[in-house]
Amino acid sequence: MEKGRLSWDEYFLTITRQVAERSTCTRAKVGAIIVRDKSILATGYNGSPSGMPHCLEVGCLVYKTQNPSGETEENCWRTIHAEMNAIAQAARNGAAIRDASVYITHSPCIHCLKTLVNTGIKHIVYEKPYKLHTLEEIVRYTEVRLEHVPLG
Repeated sequence: MEKGRLSWDEYFLTITRQVAERSTCTRAKVGAIIVRDKSILATGYNGSPSGMPHCLEVGCLVYKTQNPSGETEENCWRTIHAEMNAIAQAARNGAAIRDASVYITHSPCIHCLKTLVNTGIKHIVYEKPYKLHTLEEIVRYTEVRLEHVPLG
């Protein structure tokens, strides 16, 4: 890194923080950007589908499930995750994302990681760890590389 200048990873993660500010989730603001050759292909943040009421307006629809290790998971029926929204934006705009990188404010949930694997994204950079222990098996069996880059 040049003195006084952000690295590319820091630059893109800083942008994910701004993207996350559009989030309508009351539990966590998450932002994601898909990048290839130092150019942003798509962005996404967590919130309701277009045209639907947002959690900020009508509240969350949280449901509880139990994962195979016995931990209780809480999810919102109303919310689409940031990674899914970025993938949807890329698809809507015809941007090919195979072999691109994704930058996310938080490490992906297991469902988003599975989807990212199937899109052909192999490099995932995140700022904040989130349930990393649930991702170990997928990472072990795929070519995906998770990289933690904490920002100051």
